[in-house]
Amino acid sequence: MIHIKTEAEIELMRQAGKILAGSRKAAEHLMVPGGNADDVNRTVEEYIRDHGGSPAFKNQDNGRGAKFPAAVCFSIDEEVVHGIPAGRIMREGMIIGVDIGVVYKGYYADSAWTYGIGEISPEGRRLMDVTLRCLELAMAEAKAGARLSNIGHAVQSYAESFGFGVVRELVGHGVGKSLWEDPQVPNYGTPGRGPMLRRNMTIAIEPMITMGTHEVDMLGDWDVLTKDRKPAAHFEHTMVITDGEPEILTQL
Repeated sequence: MIHIKTEAEIELMRQAGKILAGSRKAAEHLMVPGGNADDVNRTVEEYIRDHGGSPAFKNQDNGRGAKFPAAVCFSIDEEVVHGIPAGRIMREGMIIGVDIGVVYKGYYADSAWTYGIGEISPEGRRLMDVTLRCLELAMAEAKAGARLSNIGHAVQSYAESFGFGVVRELVGHGVGKSLWEDPQVPNYGTPGRGPMLRRNMTIAIEPMITMGTHEVDMLGDWDVLTKDRKPAAHFEHTMVITDGEPEILTQL
């Protein structure tokens, strides 16, 4: 069931999104060659708690009894999502996705950003640029009266025009009183289908684009990797649907 938010609920989500964006900004200077993923995780969690929120991912259950051990998902190169920081050291040329969730007074925000560590390859830079552009094009389709599938079509058509893969097994989603609500927001599909977007719906759009195949492997309790082990990039914002451009909650 899709939940249309009240203005009071949206205001709480604005606060969650502001905390999230601030935590990401606080940790960005740590995304450098030689940096330690644990420092990023600690900085993000401390910022979130110091500003009245809680890290939404920490202790989340995967449905099989395993609880996520960190405040951030830290996904390197071929890891699409759900990488665990675990003291990993950043090296020149890595492409790293940092996914953060915040809950504030019972309401959630979710956002991810991909960073190039030091000098990265031209192919890696293009992957990141295309993925970010996919997010921008998708958000341009996210307005009241449009069909949900227009979002995924915008992502798929742009990414595939560069020969990149679009992950199918993982999708964007509604967000609000839960980290994952209806509707699912795929990054692929035929336009003009699915539910109609309505004012005050709140969704997270998150293109996950790969340098090769769109197929992925699920490894262990959490890790999702590209099947061909080529790099992936991931950008995500939480937003409110309006009659025009969406209100993005997870940017400063």
